[in-house]
Amino acid sequence: MQNQAVKYANERKLKMLFDSHAHLNDESFDEDREEVIASLKEKGLDYVVNPGADMETSKTAIELANKHDFIYAAVGVHPHDVENMTEADIELLRKYALENEKVVAIGEIGLDYYYDLSPRETQKKWFKRQIELANELKLPFIVHDRDAHGDTMEIIKSTKAAETGCLLHCYSGEVELAREYVKMGCYLSIPGTVTFKNNRKTVEVVREIPLERLMIETDSPYMAPVPHRGKRNDPSLVTFVAEKIAYEKGISYEEVCRVTKENAMKFFGIK
Repeated sequence: MQNQAVKYANERKLKMLFDSHAHLNDESFDEDREEVIASLKEKGLDYVVNPGADMETSKTAIELANKHDFIYAAVGVHPHDVENMTEADIELLRKYALENEKVVAIGEIGLDYYYDLSPRETQKKWFKRQIELANELKLPFIVHDRDAHGDTMEIIKSTKAAETGCLLHCYSGEVELAREYVKMGCYLSIPGTVTFKNNRKTVEVVREIPLERLMIETDSPYMAPVPHRGKRNDPSLVTFVAEKIAYEKGISYEEVCRVTKENAMKFFGIK
């Protein structure tokens, strides 16, 4: 792995990456956001998608995207924050998407049964409603699924949502579930946790699922990959995700960068 790491470090200087999920409007970037963003191009980043997590961060995601040509936005309400969601919020999300060309998806939306910060029935209601909005707008959507694999799959199947584009962000399920999503036409996004020593489940997904159905992400500022684990994550560190996928698949770092970037550009409709 050490020799491979040297090889990848040399290749990295020439290859461009697409971070499909980063929260650059998070408060942890408040003191140095512009410096971090300014450094990304020279570190190999071609594009970043910055999703909203609530109504306020959906708005600031758009503002950030409009300020930087290589950053795009998604708008939506995370399951943690749907308890007080209303139809007025759906109307505002619709307005954001229709009036801003840099909005390329609805998200992140979904179910979180780990923290249960919103009642589960409420989570399911607004997950379905936001998928309906994505379908109406003919936009893809980005799914948050934590400890809710069965209900997430059931809702996606029942809404025929994969037809407009479905991305399982920070995929954490078993490989069998991953195969089902791929059959449905969904994409899976691999985060920095794939580099964690005991994360055999995600490694198995990487090995088994075709590269043509994978994207890479940081979920910045969270879940920084090894060797930066425990520190603030940022989009430049997506390179370590690409390296790990290349190593596990036995293919070149260059191919991982190229194909995952092509996948993301196609999914988000970026030309």
